[in-house]
Amino acid sequence: MAPSLGENELEYVVLVDSADNRLGLEEKVRCHLPDGKLHRAFTALVFDKEGRLALARRSDTKMLWPGFWDGTFASHPHDGESYADSAARRMPAELGSICPLEVLFRFEYHATYKDVGSENEICATLVGTADPASLKPIHSEISEIRWVSPSELADELADPRWFCPWMLAALHLLEPTPAVPQPWTESSMREAAGKATHTHMEGWRRLD
Repeated sequence: MAPSLGENELEYVVLVDSADNRLGLEEKVRCHLPDGKLHRAFTALVFDKEGRLALARRSDTKMLWPGFWDGTFASHPHDGESYADSAARRMPAELGSICPLEVLFRFEYHATYKDVGSENEICATLVGTADPASLKPIHSEISEIRWVSPSELADELADPRWFCPWMLAALHLLEPTPAVPQPWTESSMREAAGKATHTHMEGWRRLD
């Protein structure tokens, strides 16, 4: 099977400027070629009641970062769709269930994957809490899920080569909020994620 971006290769994504103002639409694969085109996306971090984070391993059929460990799930809003609505649409398609999700902030980044393509995105970060038993990965999107504590992930990030850059940036930018388990916002975790992000890209910036 040829590598793909998942979902529908003919899907269009929303092009934006650096302030997240809509500029138009472009076919999704074209936006993920090496030069990239800035577009909207989101990443969702889902925790359990013990404060562990669900990490998802991307399907081997993905065009970009196949087989890498990601946050719980990630995708792109449709035109006219809010970040929260797009996450609610995609979660059942990737994990077979839904939980309340809260938008925390947006950030801009550009990361390249080998000579295959890149992600050039305004990316919203959403968080939520779910029962681990409720998450059942749809294998065309996610090959497996595992739950990790902050200390476990911080240790693994000593070798960050198999973690997706947008997930690392989102973890680095987390700030204390009731929606996020407190250990994930401690300086040691955020510093580990920031250092790991630098292995994939030079910089990123938070919008709000």
